[in-house]
Amino acid sequence: MNQTHIHLLVNHLPIFGSLLGAIVLAYGLWSKSNDTKMAAYLVFIIAALGAVTAYLTGEAAEESVEHLPGVLESAVEAHAEFAMFALVSLLILGVASLLGMIVTVNKSPLTRSAAIIILLISLVSFGLVATTGYLGGQIRHTEITAAGENAELDAD
Repeated sequence: MNQTHIHLLVNHLPIFGSLLGAIVLAYGLWSKSNDTKMAAYLVFIIAALGAVTAYLTGEAAEESVEHLPGVLESAVEAHAEFAMFALVSLLILGVASLLGMIVTVNKSPLTRSAAIIILLISLVSFGLVATTGYLGGQIRHTEITAAGENAELDAD
């Protein structure tokens, strides 16, 4: 297994982790369950670690596909550039989740406020990481690109 394989294995973790964690955290807020909030924070931390891993293996993945037929350098660059925004947002989410865990364990009056702020961060993070995933998908999944749509029209 090389870094490209690792990149492909973990690149969906931040997408689904930020979304699933948001759902779990929203439920924790609604049910007033600190245990549920803590579970959401753990999911966010795992998603942040996945984002770091995906980002660190991205260069090797780029090198393995940049010379393949049909791979556009512009698609690779757009994905790589946007990935930095997603990484930063997931790192902020991970750190905020650690702080949320501390606030929750200490039974601070800020527990609910922290959870609401972390939920908002997770939704922004999901949007950024989902866009990054979409841009990454355009590198090899021509069925989702405008060029792929044009190729289908030309075949008709």
